[in-house]
Amino acid sequence: MTRVIVFKTQVEFGDCDPAQIVWFPNFFRWVDAASRHFFVASGVPLWSELTRTRGIIGTPLLDTHASFKRTATYGDPIEIHTSVPDWGNKAFTMRHEIRSGEHLLAEMTEKRAFVQRHPQDPTRMQAIAVPPDIIAMCA
Repeated sequence: MTRVIVFKTQVEFGDCDPAQIVWFPNFFRWVDAASRHFFVASGVPLWSELTRTRGIIGTPLLDTHASFKRTATYGDPIEIHTSVPDWGNKAFTMRHEIRSGEHLLAEMTEKRAFVQRHPQDPTRMQAIAVPPDIIAMCA
């Protein structure tokens, strides 16, 4: 069974366009927050701690896909149900279902990788094998 972590937020007036519906980039902002929240809720240390202890600087986005189903407006409660259905060797897929009450607003997927600074060029990043202990925390 895949772990699902729920990140809650609320649509604010400033999240909406002149038609009073959520401006679509805000869904990406909320999903990015839900991605990090998934790791924290699973017991994974903050990136600052992982950078200091293991050299892992984060999980940058490699690819994303969104399918919008329904609009939302200010005052609406939002729940983002996040899971990791696929752990690859160096990359993994996060799945997000964005809901307001019983309504599915959007489905989004992200492909991410754990990265460290490149040893020969610290201005670059390089993907590393997904740490097995982090997979275990998130399973």
